[in-house]
Amino acid sequence: MASSSSSFASDSQYCPRWKYDVFLSFRGEDTRKTFTSHLYEGLKNRGIFTFQDDKRLEQGDSISGELLKAIEESQVALVIFSKNYATSRWCLNELVKIMECKEVNGQIVIPVFYDVYPSEVRHQTESFAEAFSKHESKYTDDIEGMQKVKRWRTALSAAADLKGCNVHGRIESDCIGELVDDVSSKLCKTSSSYLLQDIVGIDTHLEKVKSLLEMETNDVRVLGIWGMGGVGKTTLARAVFDTLSPQFQGASFLADVKETNTNEMHSLQNILLSELLREDKKYVNDKEKGKRLMAHRLRFMKVLVVLDDINHHDHLEYLAGDLGWFGSGSRIIATTRNKQIIGKNNVVYEVTTLPEHHAIQLFNHYAFKDEAPDEHIKKLALEVVSHAKGLPLALRLWGILLHNKDTTMWREVVDMIKRESSPDIVKNLKISFEGLQDKEKTIFLDIACFFRGKDKDYTIEILKSYDLDARIRLHDLIEKSLVFISKYDTIQMHDLIQDMGRYVVTMQKNSGQPSRLWNIEDLEDVLINNIGTMEVEAIWCTYFEAHQKPCFSKEAMKNMKKLRILCIRWYGSTPQRDSKDGSIEYLSNNLCWFYSLECSRKISSSSDSNCHDDSIEYLSNNLCWFVWHDYPWKLLPENFKPRRLVYLELQESSLHHLWTETKLQQFPSLRRIDLSHSKSLKRTPEFKGMPNLEYLDLMYCTSLEEVHPSLKYCKKLIQLNLYCCTSLERFPYVNVESLESLNLIYCSSLEKFPEISGIMKQGTARKIMMSYSGIRELPLSFFDLQPHLTKLHLNDMKILVSLASSICKWKGLVKLDVSNCSKLESLPEEIGDLENLEELDARYTLISLPPSSIVRLNKLKSLQFQKTKSKHRVYFVFPLVNDGLLSLESLDLSYCNIIDGGLPEDIGSLSSLKKLNLSGNNFEHLPRSIAQLVALEYLELSNCKRLTQLPEDIGSLSSLKKLNLSGNNFEHLPRSIAQLGALEYLELSSCKRLTQLPEDIGSLSSLKKLNLSGNNFEHLPRSIAQLGALEYLGLSDCKKLTQLPEFPQQLYAIHADWSNDSLCNSFFQNISSLQHAICSSHSLSLRVFRSWEGNIPSWFKYQEMGTSASVNLPKNWYVSDNFLGFATCYSGKPIDYITAHLIPLCDDGMSSMTQEFALSNNSSYSNDWNIINFLLVPLGGLWDASNANGKTPNDYGCIKLDFIGETDDDFDNEEEIGVRLLYKNESELCIGIRKSRYEEEAACSSSKKQRQHLPFFPTRSGL
Repeated sequence: MASSSSSFASDSQYCPRWKYDVFLSFRGEDTRKTFTSHLYEGLKNRGIFTFQDDKRLEQGDSISGELLKAIEESQVALVIFSKNYATSRWCLNELVKIMECKEVNGQIVIPVFYDVYPSEVRHQTESFAEAFSKHESKYTDDIEGMQKVKRWRTALSAAADLKGCNVHGRIESDCIGELVDDVSSKLCKTSSSYLLQDIVGIDTHLEKVKSLLEMETNDVRVLGIWGMGGVGKTTLARAVFDTLSPQFQGASFLADVKETNTNEMHSLQNILLSELLREDKKYVNDKEKGKRLMAHRLRFMKVLVVLDDINHHDHLEYLAGDLGWFGSGSRIIATTRNKQIIGKNNVVYEVTTLPEHHAIQLFNHYAFKDEAPDEHIKKLALEVVSHAKGLPLALRLWGILLHNKDTTMWREVVDMIKRESSPDIVKNLKISFEGLQDKEKTIFLDIACFFRGKDKDYTIEILKSYDLDARIRLHDLIEKSLVFISKYDTIQMHDLIQDMGRYVVTMQKNSGQPSRLWNIEDLEDVLINNIGTMEVEAIWCTYFEAHQKPCFSKEAMKNMKKLRILCIRWYGSTPQRDSKDGSIEYLSNNLCWFYSLECSRKISSSSDSNCHDDSIEYLSNNLCWFVWHDYPWKLLPENFKPRRLVYLELQESSLHHLWTETKLQQFPSLRRIDLSHSKSLKRTPEFKGMPNLEYLDLMYCTSLEEVHPSLKYCKKLIQLNLYCCTSLERFPYVNVESLESLNLIYCSSLEKFPEISGIMKQGTARKIMMSYSGIRELPLSFFDLQPHLTKLHLNDMKILVSLASSICKWKGLVKLDVSNCSKLESLPEEIGDLENLEELDARYTLISLPPSSIVRLNKLKSLQFQKTKSKHRVYFVFPLVNDGLLSLESLDLSYCNIIDGGLPEDIGSLSSLKKLNLSGNNFEHLPRSIAQLVALEYLELSNCKRLTQLPEDIGSLSSLKKLNLSGNNFEHLPRSIAQLGALEYLELSSCKRLTQLPEDIGSLSSLKKLNLSGNNFEHLPRSIAQLGALEYLGLSDCKKLTQLPEFPQQLYAIHADWSNDSLCNSFFQNISSLQHAICSSHSLSLRVFRSWEGNIPSWFKYQEMGTSASVNLPKNWYVSDNFLGFATCYSGKPIDYITAHLIPLCDDGMSSMTQEFALSNNSSYSNDWNIINFLLVPLGGLWDASNANGKTPNDYGCIKLDFIGETDDDFDNEEEIGVRLLYKNESELCIGIRKSRYEEEAACSSSKKQRQHLPFFPTRSGL
């Protein structure tokens, strides 16, 4: 078996298969006719296969080969020591062989001390001493014989030290009973251990079941093992039985109980009694007598009974009907697919499918045995495992099927598995289906074909339209392990259960009675040829190409009297409608569900003779779910009266009206109407006949002019969506008794809000959205919505100037959004009465003086008054807090034109405030109490141009994580800023007047990001190196900065002006220090920094396109104690590692030195085109002095760098590399390099094997 989910090699251990359970070693003349014969019978009656040498002569030294083989093939050896045992050299040699097998094969040895004590055997005293005296006298002059005697003594001592049975002075029958129980227990443990090693994941299940059985208690218990077919219930039950049966006086495992007719239960009772009582006889011929006999014979016996695969209540009734039938401590285990059979009072353990890693192990065991597959077959194996969805039955059968198949056959078999249902699997799973009632079968097949993955309640409503007991039947299907409810409350079933259901339907089709259709070929066969149409109950078809479009004949559709479901899905571009195309004329009167979601072609045919040109004339009046995306006609049929209709979804239809309104239509079951994106729809139907309507979606019905006034009769309406109904002018009434959401966004032609009908019920969140609408007037009834309305969206209503004070009576309001109401100048003075308000969004309004009562909003969490960045002449003033706004967490006053005095002096009393945005304001000072905001985590003060200093005690903000001071005119920062221990992000970009940072800035131990871009720093404090958490340092556009301080260890990204050569040099000097620390730890990884730059900086003198660079080195390039390494810059796709090759100058037998370097911070790599990466390749990690053969680095004339990463087909940008030799002091070195390069040309002119040298400083034009 595989040891992990990614392993495909078996690790199962070899365990010898024993031929005999027990080998008896005994002294014939002492015990053959007494104790040994009785023990043999006891073992035999327990079913223990025992080897007893009845013909043994026990003379001489030699043991027959047959006897030696019998010892080797026996799992347990029972050695019966008696007074004359040691007198037999035969017995002693037998014992030596037994003890050898114990050591070599793990044989179990149990000593039995019949009429001797263990000490006599251990120390060879009494009769054993006399026997050995004779043996030794015989072998006095025989060295080999004396060695044999020594082995006998050793074997006796070792055997006597083992735990055994002392019969001396005891009743023999009791001893024999104990021995038989002990042997039986040991055999069960070892055999079950061997058998269980091939059962993947059994240990966890076994422990859980044992825990539920509570073996330490003396009561009688029943445990049900429940799960779908093929999941391993029987396997688990057998494992429990094999493991625990030795602890019981009797044990019986009745397999395949369901195969026995309930009228023949007496036959199972006979088997059960025979196995428990160990009497092979027929006890009863009547099941009622059997119940009485079991109660009489078993009531004092502690038994273990397993009833495997029961499927009827009679199975428990007649085999374990009363716990009083069995003795104390008995356990009854029943496996079943039907949870209901177990009974509510009994414990049930559910066996679920295997997790992926166990599924791979199980499949591996059968498909590959001990062989590891190649990568291609491994991928195919994973496809099979995925398709099996953890079902052990499928994994085993498919593993066996694929065993020893070649690669070509694997692909074909895997495709077949995914395409066709396996007969053996279907046969197993179909047992559950056959046990269902007819109505359960109908619902099961509907789920298997159509409703898998659908919302549970949503599906139940559909099913109830033709089966009022659908909820109960769904529960029964769950209890019978055929379906389950996911954590998302959707109806689900195992893939292979679904395959089984569809297989049943396919068999119906093959017999000429198709009940459900879901593929195009079957659909066309039935519809065009009019074969079996009278039996069709449902159609579900998906097609992707225009030529696959199904064609319907008029006669075929008329014959579908049983049709309940019709689903045709099209995934493709929306076609152009052709008026010449034919259309469906007739649909069944029994249609319950017509669904074509995301279908963008009408069901039609352009040429087939069986199709007709007439428009649709009939739809079933039993339709329960009618959904047709892109419905092509202007009206529904006049005679369409579907009283069972639950869902009506005609998205993107061509409807102008639903039907002609000659008389009121009745739809008592209708819950949802979705006509969204029907851009030709002009008016809605009358709603008076829809008392149960809950959802009405008319979104993007851009031609809709009116919503029928009868909508006020829809008292159960929950959601009404009129989003972007731009032509809507008349919307007289809406019933709000159950309404949760009303969306009028972008109803630009609607000037008046509808009259309210009904009284809102309590307990449900309510939301009204009127953003971007043309509403100018709210009826008086609108204000009766309080106190139930919870969310009111009035954002982007450009004509809104003020809010009526009556809105403040809406005590239940949680969110009020008036953002982007560009003419709104004020809020009602009583706004503070909205005691439950949590969010108030007034961004981009003209409000400049919030009412003082706003501070009474003690549940308010978010308050926003942000303005645009344009000059705002009206000053904004926020009222005194007065210990109010107790729950406020976020306050946005950015760009509000706040000057000194505009912020409350007691702002520090906002004890819950976490986010404060004051950016873009004109105050010169901040209230001193701002330092008292102990919960504050984010403080935005960017672009406050007149703010020249921060409060000195700013360091008191102990929770502050982000501080944005960019674009300000600070000359210095308060020293206390270094006390912000929680600060992670400090933004100081474009603070032009700030020339230095506090020297103790290194105290910011949590700082991860520091942005100093666009400033006039000439140097940075050395304490930056102490910023242990710093990951990003921004230094771009710092024109005066030429030197960089030592870097902190965690820094991985730096943004700077790399056109400054001095800065580049300083940067790599720092990298060298960090890289030296890495190399000192004997790590072959390179520290990588990333930055943002359009091109490789010019400081890198060697530049080349691609992922590989070869640099020819000048003569004497290596200067000890001065050379730091190869400074490298790379831009391109992400890389995983670098391979560096140091190549010798001449081919004189020297070999290249090669080293692979891993990259640190690789997770920070980005595919952005402007990301560049800096790293230093040290010579120390590449140079191997032990293999240099006396050479020096200067004998090597080329460095080659390969940047290696996974191929990224999506990365379009070109890779580029820059390299420069890095020295501690380069000022004098450049001249020396030029001279040595000139000398090199002359020195190498005579060499026959000289390498060609390219200039080390090539120009860009030569690249």
